[in-house]
Amino acid sequence: WFTCTEGNEYFCDVDEDYILDRFNLTNLPQEVPHYHKAMELITDQIDDKPMSEELREQVERSAKHLYGLIHARYIITARGLVKMLDKYKRGDFGRCPRVFCYHNPLLPVGLTDVPNQKAVKLYCSRCEDIYTPKSRRHKAIDGAYFGTSFPHMLFQVYSSLKPAPSDQRYVPRIFGFKLHATAELHRWQDEQREEQKKRLGITNNP
Repeated sequence: WFTCTEGNEYFCDVDEDYILDRFNLTNLPQEVPHYHKAMELITDQIDDKPMSEELREQVERSAKHLYGLIHARYIITARGLVKMLDKYKRGDFGRCPRVFCYHNPLLPVGLTDVPNQKAVKLYCSRCEDIYTPKSRRHKAIDGAYFGTSFPHMLFQVYSSLKPAPSDQRYVPRIFGFKLHATAELHRWQDEQREEQKKRLGITNNP
């Protein structure tokens, strides 16, 4: 249910047997309010007992948070990496906007592993820089649901897929001259002018 919701396209389906293995859920009951109800909702085992609208909203919010935290752990497992690799190859996370990266596929990454701190960013393995997602829905995703290690772990395992770093750089020019070269030329000309003034005994006007 979670990955089918609009705005959750970055997430992969976490295997139910992984979710049901308590070892994989260490410390999560203390981090998530209404943990048991949230777990029932994730595994589609929630009972039909009536629930107030307020409580239902809280449980749904907790279920999304719980799924995100489980997801961060799952995607650095062998099975999780395979699923995210498929999404990477399809370009599900978008492509690098930098011209000299030639549409290299991106991967989601967190700037911190602590929830509710930083939104998800997109990592380019060619220029090794990060970018903000274009979609407003994706901009709101918690970066901790992917973690700081995921893209680097993926390329550790699938090293043959990591592209060579881009050595192409845009060089600003004015009338064909590189800006830094022009600045060096001007600096040299000023120095030569000052030296010539000293030799001729010319002083600057106050």
